[in-house]
Amino acid sequence: MTVRVLLVDDEALLRVAFTLLLKTQPGLEPVGEAADGAEAVRLAAELRPDVVLMDVRMPGMDGIAATARIVRERPATRVLLLTTFDLDEYAFAGLRAGASGFLLKNALPEELLAAIRDVAAGDAVVSPRVTRRLLETFGHHLPTGEGPRVDRLSEREQEVLVRVARGQSNTEIAASLHVAEATVKTHVSRVLAKLELRDRVQIVIYAYENRLIHPS
Repeated sequence: MTVRVLLVDDEALLRVAFTLLLKTQPGLEPVGEAADGAEAVRLAAELRPDVVLMDVRMPGMDGIAATARIVRERPATRVLLLTTFDLDEYAFAGLRAGASGFLLKNALPEELLAAIRDVAAGDAVVSPRVTRRLLETFGHHLPTGEGPRVDRLSEREQEVLVRVARGQSNTEIAASLHVAEATVKTHVSRVLAKLELRDRVQIVIYAYENRLIHPS
């Protein structure tokens, strides 16, 4: 399957560089370029990319607002943010808006290509631990979460949710609960489905917004 990628950045040279890089890769196809968030929203609706590679800081509509619109209007499209700093309030806002991850602009080409493939496959490109660091840095004034209530989950599923939100891997959760890792994966999948979340990053944000865990 070919992954269709929309490139969004206000720097033309960077868009050209990304396009040339993607064209060298089997299974990745650059389908369009946008210079700002408004154009990104329009092209996402028109071109229906699998992944949008999104700069966060642009004039006019920035990457955060564009991410929220694209995720809302095209849930099947994944957004991968490009940011300058790993602990960046823009990156945090982008994850809350529904992005599937973020990558530093100085990432190696192979890291960028792997990240695009990962989010296209439904994975998050930011670990729960990094998300938690972002929340602890920028999340002290989160509003109360809206959406599916945690009481949809069984007691064990709630326990797994909290452990994911604290940054534990499936292996670590399995060891602490004395269950098989496959069982943990099943619980995580059920948590995602019942709470209508996209990935583990969204589990962390949900847990903070619903006061299941708190910033340090």
